[in-house]
Amino acid sequence: MFIDGNGAAGVFAEALGVDITTAVITCAGCGAGGRFAESHVYDHGPGVVARCATCESVLARIVRTPTDAWLDLRGARSVRIPLPAEGADASS
Repeated sequence: MFIDGNGAAGVFAEALGVDITTAVITCAGCGAGGRFAESHVYDHGPGVVARCATCESVLARIVRTPTDAWLDLRGARSVRIPLPAEGADASS
C-alpha cells in the first residue's frame, strides 16, 4: 500500500528546504518524468521511499535520525525544482 508524494512532502522539505511536491523528477530506470507529488511513496519502514508511478523503480529514499537526514536520489536521472521569479516578493 502506498500514498502519493504529497504524503512525504514534510520530511523531504525539512531536508531540502523546498517544497518537493512540485519538482519534476525523471526516473533513471524508465525515463518517465513526473511531479514528485505523483510518485508512489512507501512510509512503513524506518525511512521513506518514493517510487516511479510508471515503472515502480526507486526514485528517492530518505531516513531521518535525531541529528541528520540521509537522502538518496540516485534513482532520479534529474530533479527540476521550480524557483520563484527573481525579484518576486516571497511573502505573496
